[in-house]
Amino acid sequence: MKVVAISGVSGCGKTSIIKQLSKTLSCPYLLFDDHTEENTYPSDMKVWFQNGADLSNIKTPNFINHLRTLKAECTEEFIFIEEPFGRCRASISSLIDYVVLLDMPMEVCLSRVIMRNIKHPSCDLLNSIPNYLSMYDDHFRQIYIGTTNQVRQSSDLIIHNIDSIEITAKSISNWLQSNAN
Repeated sequence: MKVVAISGVSGCGKTSIIKQLSKTLSCPYLLFDDHTEENTYPSDMKVWFQNGADLSNIKTPNFINHLRTLKAECTEEFIFIEEPFGRCRASISSLIDYVVLLDMPMEVCLSRVIMRNIKHPSCDLLNSIPNYLSMYDDHFRQIYIGTTNQVRQSSDLIIHNIDSIEITAKSISNWLQSNAN
């Protein structure tokens, strides 16, 4: 059994790809956002980034514990996890066998985040997109670029193509089948 981390910035397609891979290969998956808590991220992301962006400061103990349990019980060939930061967080790196980076252009990711917020509005839709765009312009874009550069260094497969979910998942599946044995 191999743990495959699907990594990338918000809007790159991690969740959609993981769900497609899980369905196609009949394997379990864990989503990062299902395991975040109030203190997962540093309280001031801009200051965190200015101080070097140590990805180990992003804490997800429930996610890691859930992955350990799943690994102990899993009989399928793969476990897919949404781990935006690949092997860059010390607390989870030893549990990951492969990192697939969805390295999409920033404008594509931004467009997808905006569309996601329009399609699935939060209770404060009028503020969520403008607030996100303000933070994106101020520091999120640079954080996304910086963290992607870190993840890229230890990725096993990097996907640059902007293809359908099915085509991207098939490409990853083919790569896994040829490299997992």
